Amino acid sequence: MEVFVNALFSAFGALDWKPVLGALVLPPVPLLVLLVFSLWLRAMRRPILGAVLLALSLLALWFSHCRVTGDWLERRLLRPPPAIGTDRLATLRRAAAGQRPVVLVLGGGRESYAPEYGDATLSALSLERLHYGIWLSRRLDAALMVSGGVGHGQRSEVAEATVAARMAERDYGRQVRWLETQSTDTRGNARMSLPVLASNGLTEVFLVTHSWHMPRAVRAFEEAAALGGVKLHIVPAPVGSAKSSDSPSLDWLPSSEGYQRVRAVLREAVGLLAGA
Repeated sequence: MEVFVNALFSAFGALDWKPVLGALVLPPVPLLVLLVFSLWLRAMRRPILGAVLLALSLLALWFSHCRVTGDWLERRLLRPPPAIGTDRLATLRRAAAGQRPVVLVLGGGRESYAPEYGDATLSALSLERLHYGIWLSRRLDAALMVSGGVGHGQRSEVAEATVAARMAERDYGRQVRWLETQSTDTRGNARMSLPVLASNGLTEVFLVTHSWHMPRAVRAFEEAAALGGVKLHIVPAPVGSAKSSDSPSLDWLPSSEGYQRVRAVLREAVGLLAGA
């Protein structure tokens, strides 16, 4: 499905518009359309139906910005694997001994220029993934790999993996052994990382990305490996699974964090259904 969608957009020279289309199907746009429609119904003398839809749209707008909604949707729609706990980490390290494990960090965005650094830098999501990937690679005594090019709709500048490698060495004192710099999406991460893994005999892969992105990422890597006839053992290593430290009542109130989480989960759910 993803291949078909990309081919369709490519045929019209509109690959850069994929993020725009994605934004239009996610909150708040559909809910705002419903709100306008409810007002139109009231103007057309359909007050009861209009009032019902107005109440639903306002309620949906409220909960689309709440952390509790994002957490519930993630559990129900995505069912991500649990984070690797410290006890399991020790077991995994023993099991991976002698197998040349690699920690593969997937990109999550970058800023083309940050004036405070005078250079490109990673987005908050990417930095969180990189930080955990470095932490994990040290505890597993594993090599580090980063996958990420220039995404659809972004300016054609430095690849995200290149930025991550520079920051890993400069700010963390950790060398990134392998880079994949050509991918533009999750399927591309998998497809273009595979030759690097295969050519270096790497089969034990600890895959680092956010919990809500992990189901789609694992599927992409497993399908790419099966298609390429490459044997891979993917160990999901999700980040961002921490529970909110705020008062539980605050999770029911609109917040920027809640809004971002709801959008991320719904985007992943749509991506899974569409085969992305």
